[in-house]
Amino acid sequence: MLGSLQAKNQNSSGVVSLIGQACGCVKQEKDPKFWTAWAQRTLKNALTLQTLNTNIAKNLILFLGDGMGVPTVTAARILKGQLSGQSGEETLLEMDKFPFVSLAKTYNTNAQVPDSAGTATAYLCGVKANEGTVGVNAAAVRSQCNTTKGNEVTSILRWAKDAGKSVGIVTTTRVNHATPSAAYAHCVDRDWYSDNEMPADALETGCKDIARQLFENIPDINVIMGGGRRYMFPRNTPDAEYPDMAKHNGTRKDGRNLVKEWTDRMSNKKGHYVWNKQQLLSLNPSNVDYLLGLFEPMDLTYDLERNDETDPSLTEMVDVAIKILRKNPNGFYLLVEGGRIDHGHHEGKAKQALYEAVEMDRAIGRADLMTSIHDTLTIVTADHSHMFNFGGYTARGNTIFGLAPMLSDVDQKPYTSIIYGNGPGYKIVNGVRQNITGVNYLDNNYQAQAAVPLVSETHGGEDVAVFAKGPLAHLLHGVHEQNYIPHVMAYAACIGQNREHCTTNGGAAGLRPIVSSIAALLTVSRLLC
Repeated sequence: MLGSLQAKNQNSSGVVSLIGQACGCVKQEKDPKFWTAWAQRTLKNALTLQTLNTNIAKNLILFLGDGMGVPTVTAARILKGQLSGQSGEETLLEMDKFPFVSLAKTYNTNAQVPDSAGTATAYLCGVKANEGTVGVNAAAVRSQCNTTKGNEVTSILRWAKDAGKSVGIVTTTRVNHATPSAAYAHCVDRDWYSDNEMPADALETGCKDIARQLFENIPDINVIMGGGRRYMFPRNTPDAEYPDMAKHNGTRKDGRNLVKEWTDRMSNKKGHYVWNKQQLLSLNPSNVDYLLGLFEPMDLTYDLERNDETDPSLTEMVDVAIKILRKNPNGFYLLVEGGRIDHGHHEGKAKQALYEAVEMDRAIGRADLMTSIHDTLTIVTADHSHMFNFGGYTARGNTIFGLAPMLSDVDQKPYTSIIYGNGPGYKIVNGVRQNITGVNYLDNNYQAQAAVPLVSETHGGEDVAVFAKGPLAHLLHGVHEQNYIPHVMAYAACIGQNREHCTTNGGAAGLRPIVSSIAALLTVSRLLC
C-alpha cells in the first residue's frame, strides 16, 4: 500500500517523479564538500553585509502577501521549484534573497488573532488598531460611525505624497478591500465598500464609504490597479465586461459614477482608465501620469484561472506601475498586495493560495529588475498567517499537494501532507473520516483536509516574516510590533516625522548625527589638549 501511495503521489501530479529528478542533486549532497562549499559561499555573501546601506531611500515598495504566513512561504518555495522541474526544497524565492529578515507581531488592539483591516492600519499608518477598522486608531469602534471623527490616522502613502513622491496601489483584490483601503481611507467598518453596504444611520451621521474615500481623500494617487468596479458605478449599471450578469451591476445608491468623475478630473493630466489587459498593455507609460485600472467587478480571478488574454497578472500590473511611478525625480511609494493568497486559504484551496504566492514572488522579481538596492527600500511581509501547514514525514521532492507517505496509524486511511487546522475541508462520510483514495486531491479547487469544520478557514495568530533590502533595511531585525514597519520606511526615505537625520550631502541617511558626533569628539579633544 505504501508503494502505491508514493506512486500515485508522483505520477498523478503531472510532474514525472520529482524524487527521481532530484537524484542528481541527492548524489552530490552525499559529499560533505557540497554543503561546506555552499555554506562558505553564503558566509562570504553575509560578510559583505557588514557595510550597511545608509543611503536615503528615494523609492519605497511594500509587497504584502495577505495571509502569507511562514508555512505558506515555505510551501510556495517548494512549489516554485517543482514548477521548474526541481525537487523544490532547495529553491530560492525572490524574497529569500533579501539580506535582512525579521518577525512582526500581528495582533490587533482587541484581537489576539488579527484581521486584515487592523493589521493594514498597523503596517501602513504606524499605529495598531481594532479589528475590522481601517485608517483609524484604537479609540474607534467597529461599525460605530460616530467614533470616526478625531480618531483618523494617516498612512505612509499620504506621507510620501506630501513629500512630493508619486504613489501607487496594486492589488489582486478589490481596490477598496481591507489592505489597500488603509492607505487612503478612515473607516470604522472594512465592509463599507460603497454606500450600498452602509447602514442608514452611518450615512446620516456623515460617514463615507471606502470607494468614495479612494477618490476624495487623496485625489491624486498616481496608480490604482485591482478589482472592485461594481462599487464605483450607480446601482444597476451593467458592467462593461459582464453586461448580462446582474450580480456584477453597479451598487451605488447615491447615483455617482466615480470612474467618470475621475476621468473627467484627469482628462488634462495624462490620466487613463482601463478595465482589461489589452488596454493596460497598450499604454505608453511615458505618456501616463495617472492610471486607474479596474479589471473585475469584485476581486481579480485566481491566477490559476486567469484569462491570459483579458486579465493582467500581478507581475504585469507591477511592471506598468513602476514604469509610471519612477518618472518622478523625487521617487515613489508603491503598495503591492497579493491579496488572494488569503482567499485561497479561507476556502481551504491550498493550491490556489500557493499559486498566488508564487505569482507574487514573480512580481517581486520583476520589481527587482526595475529598481536598485542603492536607492530603493523593498519590504515583503504578510498581514497575518493562516491555519495552514504541511507535514507527515514526506520524502524529499514529494509534490507539495500530495499525500503523506504512510497511512494513519489510527484509522488506516491516507491523508494529504497539507492540512488546515480548521476550515471547509473537514469531511465526515458515514460517521468516519473521508477516505481520499479516490479523490483528486491535485485538483485546483480541492479543499484540503481540516481538523475542525468551518465554512471559512480562519487566520493564524503567529508572527509573520518581514524580508527587507535596500537603504536602512538593517533596521528591520529581530522581533518587532507590526506598526514599526512604516516608521522604518519613512525614516529611510526622510518623509513623515523622522527627518532631522536627513541631509543632501552624499545622499546618506544618518550622516548628520554621525558628523555631529565626530565634531563633538574633536572639540573635546582640543579642550583636553
